[in-house]
Amino acid sequence: MRMPLWVAAAVLALPLLAQAQRTDVPFLTGRVVDNAEILKADTRRRITEQLRQHEQATSNQVAVLTVPTLGGESVEEYAVRVFEQWKLGQKGKDNGVLVVVVPQDRRMRIEVGYGLEGTLPDAVAARIIRNVMTPRFKQGNYDGGIAEGINAIVAQLEGKAAAAGQETAPPARSSEFIPAPDMALHEKVLFGAFIFGIIGLFTFLGIVTPGMGWFLYFFLIPFWAMFPVAIFGSHVTFYILIAYLIGFPVAKLLVSRSGTYRKAAEDLKKKGRATIGGFTVGGSGGSWSSGSSWSSGSSGGGFSGGGGSSGGGGSSGSW
Repeated sequence: MRMPLWVAAAVLALPLLAQAQRTDVPFLTGRVVDNAEILKADTRRRITEQLRQHEQATSNQVAVLTVPTLGGESVEEYAVRVFEQWKLGQKGKDNGVLVVVVPQDRRMRIEVGYGLEGTLPDAVAARIIRNVMTPRFKQGNYDGGIAEGINAIVAQLEGKAAAAGQETAPPARSSEFIPAPDMALHEKVLFGAFIFGIIGLFTFLGIVTPGMGWFLYFFLIPFWAMFPVAIFGSHVTFYILIAYLIGFPVAKLLVSRSGTYRKAAEDLKKKGRATIGGFTVGGSGGSWSSGSSWSSGSSGGGFSGGGGSSGGGGSSGSW
């Protein structure tokens, strides 16, 4: 019976041991409780006044707590205990924010009340920690790290432009009229195959076809000027258009010297139609038809759609 009693005693003692290892929650003596003594008196006064004015304007309650170490307890658990005991935020609004800094453990936490999770989401709090506070803490500048962190939090809560821990340097302005869309490589390949497959086919027909080929040259200019924008943006599309405007006439000039092109030109004059690359070109009206055809009813008919339409359904994805 000794072993079970010993085990039972150990099990009963575990909660007591865990409780003994938990760091005490200090009294809420002000908006800045610097128990780790890492802040200058002037910094504490400035932050306190800033948070007081913010509370008067918005009713949000923001507090700062520094403790030397948590003795092994996670900063997440400790921040929750402090938040619950201090009861930050207005009743019914839950609009409180707690900043915890533990210098010896090199840990920090921004705990946000339920009512402000939409205004100060986790991603924004993480950016403030990563971009504003951490760089200064690594330099040993706790005053600057906490003060600038509070500035970013208050700015985010008040909807100001310099919020969320974003870099204050103005973003570089792009000279591109229409920037390239942010697509995965496989999406660009799929869109490219569709777009260039269509206009590329008609470009090929324009190059190898006598007479009507020049009509296609001018007809396709707006398509080469706009379709590639959906993949590459306007900057690259400009050079693609220049390549088309120069490349088409050059290619047509070279092809026109071939025997096949001359034969097609002769057939168009004499027969009114010619076969080029598997396509039959009709001289009257400038029409094309494929050398082979499909039909749902007979082997000799042409292929055409049945009149259906798409409601926009389907799926696309990226990772």
